Amino acid sequence: MLMAKKALIITEVFDPEDFIINDLVDSWLAKGYELEILTRNPSYPYGKVLEGYKNKIYSKSTYKNTIIHRFLVIPGYQNSLFKKILNYINYMFLSFWILLFIGRKFDKVFIYQTGPLTNAFSPVLLKPIFRYKITIWSQDLWPDTIYAYGLKKTKFTHFILTRLVRFIYSGCDTILISCKGFREKIESLLKKKKPIYWIPNWPMIDGFSEDKAILPEGFNFTFAGNIGKVQNLDQIVSAFKSVALKHPNAYLNIIGDGSYLEELKRICEEENLPNINFTGRKPVSEMPNYFAASDVLLISLVDVPLYEIMIPSKFQTYLTAKKPIYGVMKGEVAELINQYNLGVTALPSSIEEIETGFDKFIQLSKEELAEFSTNSMELLNESFDEGKTKENLNTLFWNDQ
Repeated sequence: MLMAKKALIITEVFDPEDFIINDLVDSWLAKGYELEILTRNPSYPYGKVLEGYKNKIYSKSTYKNTIIHRFLVIPGYQNSLFKKILNYINYMFLSFWILLFIGRKFDKVFIYQTGPLTNAFSPVLLKPIFRYKITIWSQDLWPDTIYAYGLKKTKFTHFILTRLVRFIYSGCDTILISCKGFREKIESLLKKKKPIYWIPNWPMIDGFSEDKAILPEGFNFTFAGNIGKVQNLDQIVSAFKSVALKHPNAYLNIIGDGSYLEELKRICEEENLPNINFTGRKPVSEMPNYFAASDVLLISLVDVPLYEIMIPSKFQTYLTAKKPIYGVMKGEVAELINQYNLGVTALPSSIEEIETGFDKFIQLSKEELAEFSTNSMELLNESFDEGKTKENLNTLFWNDQ
């Protein structure tokens, strides 16, 4: 089998934004593969261009001797559905013109799809001209995710989005999914069968450390990651109020940043919620120390059918930290927590049940908490091993199918 001369990586996010695509690109470069990257100007998680970058319509730079093609991002998409949709359209338009000029250099295209599936529109549209093969790795599910963001589902929007999604997936040669539950949904949209492979995310960092960061003295629950509306943290802090009153030494630490952070702080202040500690965003390198200082790690998403089949990437990182996990969500993550005895779960829409889950952890002995921790490595090695997953990715993408 012949190796591709050069591949184009198309991704919404890339270094300095912290996503698993950075790690994948690094591993491919280390193997000697030739790559170029097409992405927007970096703006995650703040919704505005990061310091040190200019929001030009088009710019070219290098990353480890690899060319990065960057294009304009419309700021404010974190807090506005209209601007988010505008960005999706902007992605299609600008990436089309850039790809039209550079597409002939590549015989393979790898699409890392986080939010906008529209980042796959241009390569699929131009595929008949350049005749490259396309592999897409879907981290999110359309059109479900658009409705979850707040777009009203009407006959018109459903008609347009369904056909857009079908056009894109039908134009891909190989479809990779990060969550098993995506398969049935994607297959139902396709008129002809396509090869679909489950390629889960591996842990972005090794979350284990023997060095502890400074957290309040007591029993510490910790949420780490993006702070948006879908993380359900308004329900979490409301449930924690009575927990903190019953257990004054219990603390909820919220580490991270995002579009909902200020609103969440306002809720805590107005309702006078005790023992909630906002640390702000911390460097990825420091996160293992915060996990080490925590007694329980919290993962939460709102009660929406889409999120029942999703596994947020932080879940794998939590496993490496060897800490009990509190899953305030339904679906696949909750099932894994219960099946492997990794911690406690609660329904995301029930404040009473969330409160009960906090209480359960606090009442457990150190030995019982330690038992949860030892089970995490079994699941990690069985389903989310980094070496095995990268090997599968290499085979599926770089070897001709």
